[in-house]
Amino acid sequence: MIGQRLFRARKAAGLSLRDLAAKVDLSHAAIKKYEDEAATPNSATLIKLAQALQVRTEYFFRPETVALEGIEYRKRGTLPKKRLEAIEHEVIDQIERRIELENLFPAPPLKAFAPVAGLPKKISDLSQIEDAAEQVRNAWALGYAPIPELIDALETHGIRVFMIDAHADPKFDGLAASVNGMPVIVVGSNWPGDRQRFTMAHELGHLMLAGRLAEDMDEELACNRFAGAFLVPRQSALQELGARRSYIELKELALLKEEFGLSMGGLLYRARDLGIVTPAWRDETVRQFRLKGWNLTEPGDAYPVEQPHVFEQLIFHALAEDYIGESKAAELMRMPLTAFRKMRTLEGGNAASHQ
Repeated sequence: MIGQRLFRARKAAGLSLRDLAAKVDLSHAAIKKYEDEAATPNSATLIKLAQALQVRTEYFFRPETVALEGIEYRKRGTLPKKRLEAIEHEVIDQIERRIELENLFPAPPLKAFAPVAGLPKKISDLSQIEDAAEQVRNAWALGYAPIPELIDALETHGIRVFMIDAHADPKFDGLAASVNGMPVIVVGSNWPGDRQRFTMAHELGHLMLAGRLAEDMDEELACNRFAGAFLVPRQSALQELGARRSYIELKELALLKEEFGLSMGGLLYRARDLGIVTPAWRDETVRQFRLKGWNLTEPGDAYPVEQPHVFEQLIFHALAEDYIGESKAAELMRMPLTAFRKMRTLEGGNAASHQ
């Protein structure tokens, strides 16, 4: 058990055998023996390893192991293998803690994911995706209003969302996978909120449209259309912009971005897809965006990042019901016990973002 977890933590930290050995003043051969279960580190060495890998010693004895299945990176080909491995191991650590927490409850605390009933069996035109996105929103009782917390909406319907620090990986553009049949979406914690939301809605499109698209349809384009329609429903877009426009003010786009959490560029696509503006006007506006660098960083304030709440809520629910104690809660949140106690008594600020 310790060997597999040591290997996983080392990969998540992006360290080679020699790198880790140097940090704990051992030979790389000794580290290899620990990972191969040919030797067992003593308690003092285990503490050094935990400190070097920035995990708690309890991590090495966690009972459950999981594997990511059907991993899909939106830009996998441009990321180095070493960083891909680190991302996957970092995600697995978060998932293991999540599964361990959920298994403490007598009954599953969240419903299992299932595609919305009644979606078309075959989709042969992008316009049909508008109806599919609307069906999902209606089934989830979202109506036509903006979705303030997309992560919470996904998690309450059986899709687990995890965040990783992607500062060093500008080419990382999201990950989707499954664990024991449970859909998993991973986004960068440092991304602007509108990028996070579009990635999550895009991956939701993959889940809802799986097996329904005609063979000649581009799945990525279809899921992009779904993401836009899910975040800004047709009825809302028409109400805000009108049925036909020859021009849309920049400030209008900024205000709609602030309201619905879809980028200004994404809103231009929505206006074109719905026939509100002509393709030619949209293309020319996008060209102007590129000339000004707005395709990379849009003008105005960035949309706030999404804040996960469900994991922390489950932690405190389990604590209140005596399913776990403070020490276990701190371990699951990867926090020192003293810091957790301050947070528990509202002395340490916001509980969010410790996943």
